[in-house]
Amino acid sequence: MEHFSFSWTIALVSLFQMHGSSSVTQVLVQRGKDVLLNVTETVVLQEDDDLIWRFNKTSNLVRFSPGGKPTIFTNYKGRAEVFEQNHSVQLKNLQAADSGVYDARVVGDKDRPVAEYNVTVQDPVSEVELNVTEGGGASGSPDSCIVNATCRTADSEISSTFRCVQQTCSQDGGEKSKVTNSGSSLRIYRLNATIICNHSNQVSRTKDMREIQDFCPRNSGSEQSSSSIALGIGISFAFIILQAS
Repeated sequence: MEHFSFSWTIALVSLFQMHGSSSVTQVLVQRGKDVLLNVTETVVLQEDDDLIWRFNKTSNLVRFSPGGKPTIFTNYKGRAEVFEQNHSVQLKNLQAADSGVYDARVVGDKDRPVAEYNVTVQDPVSEVELNVTEGGGASGSPDSCIVNATCRTADSEISSTFRCVQQTCSQDGGEKSKVTNSGSSLRIYRLNATIICNHSNQVSRTKDMREIQDFCPRNSGSEQSSSSIALGIGISFAFIILQAS
């Protein structure tokens, strides 16, 4: 089984503009990862200006002041890293309670917004398990093989059937994909000679794979038998020629 976690250092997984508000940026982050919040325009603080990052417009994170060091407020000490040159903030080890709106404002003679993010923290998906069994051959077709595959997660499953005829396989029935009870996506499909089960959401994925040839010996055996017959004929023919000479 293979596990894929979208574990880049700064987990900005999905970034897009919300319809109806060009100033709010939607961000999806995997729980336990970091997020970088940038000011969306160049800001030059005047003598009486401060730039303040807030959470849900009630809790202050960081204050930048001209000529002074940034102030990280108590609740975010050890969790926030600041970048003075562009007034950005990196929040570390995000948890579900960190979901919400983060905004930056220049506070002075005239207040003005310079950034706003709607951050959603999601759990990574659970591991997935792929079970494959041979369902036998199709009637009247000795070179065919039917494979039954079931893809399971902690709260959901899908099943599908694959039919192989002389090394050519296709998905023949059952489900191909579904949305699980937790809102993630579960998908089962074939890639070349491999059955793949994929479990994903917007911040992570896991997958499990099986080789079809491990469950369809009659298909590989038919090729082997044909090769053996051809080899035997070739040897016999060569032997006859040698005897004649």
